[in-house]
Amino acid sequence: MADGTSMRMKMASADKEKPACFGVLETVFPMGGDGLRHTPAGCMKCDFKTECLRSAMESRDGLKLHEEKIDRAWSAGRMGFFERWSRRKALERKRRSRY
Repeated sequence: MADGTSMRMKMASADKEKPACFGVLETVFPMGGDGLRHTPAGCMKCDFKTECLRSAMESRDGLKLHEEKIDRAWSAGRMGFFERWSRRKALERKRRSRY
């Protein structure tokens, strides 16, 4: 059943043109006043919201978002120095191999 749902989403996505904001992280997942990222209400109505957010997360800016998460976990004490170092190193490798 999940395959049918994703197939319908792909067909719907193929029929329509993507908006200009598609995949732009700062537009579709901006930083809120509380220091966390939030999806704007306008994006919740969009037919491309899931595909768009995934695209934004896989972009260069998406890797910066992952770095932010790692740094927040480290500063909150939920991650040690070596784990933080290792994860940031892996993100840097990803950045170099993709871009």
